[in-house]
Amino acid sequence: MSYEESATVINETIFDLVNKLFDKEKETSDESLRENFFNENKEFFVLTDDGSYSIKSKEINHKIETLHTSTGAISESFEKFIKPLKLNYSEDIAILDICAGLGYNTSAALADFIKNSKDSNLHVDMVEISKATLACGLLVPSPIPEHDITKKAIEDELIKQDYATLSLEKCEIPENIDIALYIDDARQTIQSLEDNYYDAIFLDPFSQNMAPELFSTDFFKEFRRVIKNDGIVCTYTSSAPVRAAFIENNFHIGQGPIFGRKQGGTLASPNPLMLKKSLPKNDEIRIALSDVGIPFRDPGLNNSSEYILESRTEERHEARHNTKISSAVKTPIFLTQEMEDEKLKRRVERNLAKMNIPSTTSKEAFYILEPENNYLEAQEIDNNSRSRILQMIDNLKEVKENK
Repeated sequence: MSYEESATVINETIFDLVNKLFDKEKETSDESLRENFFNENKEFFVLTDDGSYSIKSKEINHKIETLHTSTGAISESFEKFIKPLKLNYSEDIAILDICAGLGYNTSAALADFIKNSKDSNLHVDMVEISKATLACGLLVPSPIPEHDITKKAIEDELIKQDYATLSLEKCEIPENIDIALYIDDARQTIQSLEDNYYDAIFLDPFSQNMAPELFSTDFFKEFRRVIKNDGIVCTYTSSAPVRAAFIENNFHIGQGPIFGRKQGGTLASPNPLMLKKSLPKNDEIRIALSDVGIPFRDPGLNNSSEYILESRTEERHEARHNTKISSAVKTPIFLTQEMEDEKLKRRVERNLAKMNIPSTTSKEAFYILEPENNYLEAQEIDNNSRSRILQMIDNLKEVKENK
């Protein structure tokens, strides 16, 4: 199986049908094929609450999901990837859209740019491993007019790559908008991109367990190279290893908007003042102190998903009770707290004792969590989620080493 096939998350049947559709387009030049395809295969597409369509995933852990929240596919793009940005539309803007999928995130960015810009230019680099997924972007009804612009860019690239044949998208791309597509492994693409160039990065893989290579600390090192100092990375996940990987690469991190999920996503920037909200306290504590905060690693940016997941499991095992508190029963979040549940308390304090922490209310516990005494929801230059997490890491190390 090729990396493209393993990394593609759309349903296997629709993947095959779309490939066959465009093969037939080559053979027949029949303009009606694309138009009829959506209506003939609606069972693979999912109408979300805002009227935009998502698409079904392949079976993952015995479960088929959709690529977007049921609350609204295009609304999710605006809420999670556009609203958190602080773009200065009086200047030229550059955006990197990783796992571009059906093109919704780029389309939302186009809509916001067209609404707010005057004389500036917009450049978007869309990165997507799967031609068939991009082709699905041509087949779904456009949820907003700007999606027609994205469709034209997708079609042009698919024709260039000899996947599509007919130029059926009639929308013209405005002169002040430039869209480039990279149909490749994002890890390889990003290494060729320019330093200090992007105002925003959209990171939208299906899940960290499906594609840990796109959430690794090694991948984020490239993010830090290509993003501007006031740039923002937006991603939907609230995962501890993902947030830890940002911190390892000199990003500040904050909580993203809550939309269609119980928790907010993650925003990251070299500049803490570009981020509005700190992470919740317990999130900071778990990232700093627990083995759940061990990031994904992909040295060389060329390892398989399986290797990356297995390596992290091994690293977590080695770190547990040595450099990190065990994540079992969420042990670190009970530091400084009185515990009434005696059975849970015994389990928690057994884990703590292995890190030279006598109890949840010991002086060591209070020392480790001391940075949280200064917790603010707003991010400040010297008091923010990153600074508190790093200080708690140092404090835990001192306690473990009995300094």
